[in-house]
Amino acid sequence: MTTAEGWTAAVRDRLAPGRLVPLGSAADGAWITERAARGVLGPVAAAVRGVVPGELRIGPDREREAGRERAAQPGTGPEPGTGSEPGTGSEPETGSEPGALRVSASFAVVAGRPLPERVDALRTALLAAAEDGLGLVVAAVDLRVTDLLDAEPEPAPEPAAPPPGRTSPATDDPVALTALGVPGVAGVTDALGPPVRRGPDGVRVELAVTAGVRPLDVARAVRTAVTAAHPEEAAVTVVVSELR
Repeated sequence: MTTAEGWTAAVRDRLAPGRLVPLGSAADGAWITERAARGVLGPVAAAVRGVVPGELRIGPDREREAGRERAAQPGTGPEPGTGSEPGTGSEPETGSEPGALRVSASFAVVAGRPLPERVDALRTALLAAAEDGLGLVVAAVDLRVTDLLDAEPEPAPEPAAPPPGRTSPATDDPVALTALGVPGVAGVTDALGPPVRRGPDGVRVELAVTAGVRPLDVARAVRTAVTAAHPEEAAVTVVVSELR
């Protein structure tokens, strides 16, 4: 990849946050962009010895959803805990329904160790990072081997002039100011629209979380703080669009 191509890819990634995936359970009212989550899981995969990661995606566990549909019978009502609950915040327009997720990753392996060991190591690392590092609820980790390598490939050169990071927008919205006072909040963001968006179902605040801090814990703290400081607001939804 040339320097220009690397810079263009980096810009495109910054401008495309991707789908939103739920943090925690439906009761948490918290979401994270797939791009931000991949920013944590990608380096974790690359750190597994003998593994060269490829594409990584995070999305709803379709098999589990299909099982729920088969189990649902007319007149029985929704399965407890699987939908929106009063006071939990509304589901963002670009988000998937709260529920367990499936992490899918392709990768190449370097010859020298049994393949099952590499697969187990990668699955364990991704699962720990997703659940303990981010706060995602993961039902399964699907792995696909795409190539068998004789040796570690040469590392790709870094772009000579990486694009600047996104700056926090200026805002005097009281909800945003409350969120900024919560430990672990690195700033409010506007990747998906205004940092604070109000609607008939409640208020949504979009923010960046300090790298190394668990996004789910920060989102919970923000919801608690906003609800306490602004009781006039309805349900509060938190969207994490960036880790800084």
